[in-house]
Amino acid sequence: MNEKTTIAIGGPQPYDVLVGRDLLPALPGLVKGAAQVAVLHAAPLAPLAAKVADTLRAAGMSPLPVEVPDAEAGKGLDVAGRCWDALGGANFTRTDAVVGVGGGAVTDLAGFVAACWLRGVRWVPVSTSLLGMVDAAVGGKTGINTAAGKNLVGAFHPPSGVLCDLSTLDSLPRADLVAGLGEVVKCGFIADPAILDLIEGDPAGAADPASPVLRELVERSVRVKARVVAEDLTEAGLREILNYGHTLAHAIEKVESYGWRHGHAVSVGLIFAGELSRRSGLIDDAVADRHRSVLELLDLPVSYRADAWPDLLATMRVDKKARGATLRFVVLDGLGSTRILEGPSDDLLAEVYASAVAR
Repeated sequence: MNEKTTIAIGGPQPYDVLVGRDLLPALPGLVKGAAQVAVLHAAPLAPLAAKVADTLRAAGMSPLPVEVPDAEAGKGLDVAGRCWDALGGANFTRTDAVVGVGGGAVTDLAGFVAACWLRGVRWVPVSTSLLGMVDAAVGGKTGINTAAGKNLVGAFHPPSGVLCDLSTLDSLPRADLVAGLGEVVKCGFIADPAILDLIEGDPAGAADPASPVLRELVERSVRVKARVVAEDLTEAGLREILNYGHTLAHAIEKVESYGWRHGHAVSVGLIFAGELSRRSGLIDDAVADRHRSVLELLDLPVSYRADAWPDLLATMRVDKKARGATLRFVVLDGLGSTRILEGPSDDLLAEVYASAVAR
C-alpha cells in the first residue's frame, strides 16, 4: 500500500499530516516560497538529511544543513543557540523555514528553534521514528530540556505539515521501534480501544515497519492526537489527556539523566497510571490488568527500581500539570475515557508504586 493518507489537523493554524512511504517529494510544497531551509539532523541521519537537501535544492530552495547531537543530548539551550547562530549567519528571514529530520528529540528541537527565530518561522518535521510520528511531530508542542526537568521550556508552534514516512522505519533499530509503541498503547487506553485490539491480535505485525497493522496503528494514533489538539492547542484542558502515564515517565527520564528511551518510560508510567486509576475506584480490574498484558506482549518494560521512589516523587512535583503544591494525574474512568485526579495523597502514590511498579 504505497498511497499516502492525509490526516487534517484543525485549530487556529490547520495543517496536514501525511502518512505513507517515500513521501519526500511532498516536502517542498509544505515550505513553498522559502528561499532557504535549515535541515536539522543528528549525525546518524546524515544520509537522509542529504536526500532532504537534494529534494529542496531540486525545487529551487537553498538547504542549510545543521548537525545537532543525537537524541535527548540535542535538546538543550546550548544546541538551540548554535542553531540560531547558524540561521543568523545565513540571514534567515521570516519566509524561510526549518525542517527537522529525526525522531522526537530533533522534532522538539527544530520546532522550538523555528518558534523563537524572528518570533516564529515555518517548520516541518520529517519523522524517522515511530515515537516522532505518533507523538512529537503532531500537535505543535515544541521544547527543550533543562536541569529542572524535561520539556519545561518550550512553545506551542504548529508545523506547516508533517511527513510520517513509514519507509524511514525500515532501518530503525527494533528497540526504538518497539519503544514508540508505548505512545501508541497510550492512545488506545485514552481514546481508541481498537488500537489495543490490533496489538493483541497481531503483536508481531505491530512491530513490523512493512505491516499494514503498524500503518493502521500510526494512522489511528495520529487521529487521536488530531482530535485533541484541534480542540485544545495550548493544553488548557482536553489536551492534558495526552499526558496519560507521562507524569511518572518524565520523572523516570530525569532520574535516568535521559538515558532511558521515552517510550520505555511511558510504558512504566502507564502501569502506574492504570493502577492509580484502579485504586481510586475509577476502573475495574480488567481494564487495569490490560495495561500490563498489552505492554508485555510488546516486550516493553513494566517496572522500575523500588529505591527510586523518593527522587521520582520529588521530580513529579515540578511536572507541568502540577498546580502549586498539588499533584495532578491523568487517570482513566473507563476504557477510552479520562479525567484529572487532583491531589492524591503521598501514601496512595507510594502504595501504587510499591504494588504495581517497584522491583
